[in-house]
Amino acid sequence: MKLLGARVIITGAAGGLGRQTARLLAASGARVVGLDVKDIESVSDDIVHVKCDLTDSGATDRALDLAIEHLGGVDILINNAGVLDLQDAAVRPAMGAHRSFEVNFWALWRTTSKVMPHLLRSSGKVINIASLFAYVNAPLVPSYNASKRAVSAFSDSLRMQYGGKVTVTTLYPGFIDTDIHKDAVRQGLSVAKIIDIRPLGMRLLKMEEPVESAARGVVRACRKNLRDAGTTALGTLSLWFARHTPAFVDAFLKARIGYLVKRGELRIDLDEPVVE
Repeated sequence: MKLLGARVIITGAAGGLGRQTARLLAASGARVVGLDVKDIESVSDDIVHVKCDLTDSGATDRALDLAIEHLGGVDILINNAGVLDLQDAAVRPAMGAHRSFEVNFWALWRTTSKVMPHLLRSSGKVINIASLFAYVNAPLVPSYNASKRAVSAFSDSLRMQYGGKVTVTTLYPGFIDTDIHKDAVRQGLSVAKIIDIRPLGMRLLKMEEPVESAARGVVRACRKNLRDAGTTALGTLSLWFARHTPAFVDAFLKARIGYLVKRGELRIDLDEPVVE
C-alpha cells in the first residue's frame, strides 16, 4: 500500500513505539490520527491527537468517530496500545491482570470492530501489535503473555473471515526500552538485564530492539501485505526460535532469570499463593 495520502489511525500514540511510528508515517505522507489515554507530545503538524481511554467503550467510539470524520475514512488501523505489569500465575488475578486484558485485548477488539466497516470500504489493513511474549513463555507476566497470545489468535480469526477484503498483519516486537516496562521494573523485573548478556563483564549479546528500528518495521508492514513478522530482523529470528524450539527458549530464560536472582540483580517481590 502506498503511504502518500493513506488515512491511518494508531492507538497508544503517546508511547515510544506509537509515537515514533506515527512520526515516520506522517513523514511518508500519510494522514495520521493518534489515540492515547495520555497527553501526546506533538512530533508533527501532520498528526492529529485525540485523548481517549480505550477501556471506556463510549469514549472510544466518540474518539474513533472524530478520527474517521477528520480523515474521511480509514485505510490502516494500527492497534498498538498496551500495558504490562507483573503477576504470579498461582495467585488469584487482581486489578493489574484484568487491566492487561482490557487494554491489550478487549480494547483492541472493540476498536477493530468500530473501524472495520470503513476498512472494508477501502480494502484496508489492520495491523495488530502483539509481542514476542505471545510465544516466549516467560514467568511473572501471565496476563501480558496471555493477552498478547489472544491478540495473535484474534488476528488469525479475523484474517480467516475477511482475508481478500482486508489485510490482517500481526507484529511481534521484542524488548523495546519504553515506559511500558516501568511498572515491571518497579516490581523488580528488568527485561533489559535479562537480555543483556555479559560473560566475564564483556557484552556477548543484547537483544534489545531500538524503538526507531521497531517503528520502521511497523511502517514496513503498512506498505507490504505481511501475515506475521517481527518488527526487526532480530525479532523475526527470535519469533522463529520461540515457535520452533520452545523447550530451548524456556530453559534459557529459566537459567538466565535464576542466575540474575542469585546474583541479586533481580529482586522480585510478589504476593505468595495462600490457602483459603
